[in-house]
Amino acid sequence: MDDRGGSFVAVRRISQAEVVAGSAAWLGRGLSCVCVQGSHGDARPSFDLTPAQEECLQRLQSRIDVAFDSSIPQHQEALKDLWKLSFPEEELHGIVSEQWKEMGWQGKDPSTDFRGGGFVSLENLLYFAKRFPKCFQDLLRKQVGVRSVWEYPFAVAGINITFMLIQMLGLEAAKPRSIVGETFLRFLSVNESAFDLLYCIAFKLMDQQWLSMRASYMEFNTVMKSTRRQLEREIMVEHIRGIEDMPSYSLLSYETL
Repeated sequence: MDDRGGSFVAVRRISQAEVVAGSAAWLGRGLSCVCVQGSHGDARPSFDLTPAQEECLQRLQSRIDVAFDSSIPQHQEALKDLWKLSFPEEELHGIVSEQWKEMGWQGKDPSTDFRGGGFVSLENLLYFAKRFPKCFQDLLRKQVGVRSVWEYPFAVAGINITFMLIQMLGLEAAKPRSIVGETFLRFLSVNESAFDLLYCIAFKLMDQQWLSMRASYMEFNTVMKSTRRQLEREIMVEHIRGIEDMPSYSLLSYETL
C-alpha cells in the first residue's frame, strides 16, 4: 500500500500455454516487477536498468533518432541496396522512379514514406532481406497463401511495423514504461540484433494474421493490432530468454541461416 492509498501489484511473465490460448491472465514464474496501482486502477511501472541495458537502449535510440534524408549519400546507397536485394534481376532507373511502386511504396519517391519510421525502418528492411531472403521474397511477392484482391503494400507495411514496435516497446522513453519493454531490453542486452530480429518476426506474423483473418486493405490496422497483441503475449512467455525463443520465431526458421 502506498501513501496515496494504492496497492502494489506484482506483474509476472505468462506461460506458453496462455499464449496459445490467448489468455490475458498474468501467471507463471520468472521476470517480475512491482507496479504502484492507485485507487483508480492506474498502474505505474518503474524499472531500473543495468548499465549494460542503458547502453544498449541508447545505441538503439540513436538509430531511431535518425530521419531518412535522400540527400545523404549513405541513405541513397542503402535504398539502392534494398532494391538490389528485392529485385536483383531488374535494374533501378533512379532514386525517384515509378519502379518503387512495385515494392509497395505509395509513390515514385520512397523518401516521402519514411516519415513515421525514419532510417531505422530502412535498416530493418535491409536486415530482413539479408538474414531471411526467402521469407522476405515470399512476403514481397505475396507468394504464400490465398491473397486478397486488395493487398497491403509491402514497403509501407514494413515502415508501419517499425513504428509499431517502437511504440509497443516504449523505445523513445529514457526507461521502459511496461514489462514488455523491460523484458525486451533484457533480450537486447544479450543480442544487439534483437530489434531487427523482432521486426522480421513481426512482419511474418503480421502476414500470417492477414491470411488467417482473410483481411483486405481496409482492415490493415485491425491486423496490426492483432499482431501487436500476439507479440506482447509471446515476449511475456515464461522461460523465454531471447528473441529466438519466441514461439513465432519458428515462422522464420525454415530458412537455412
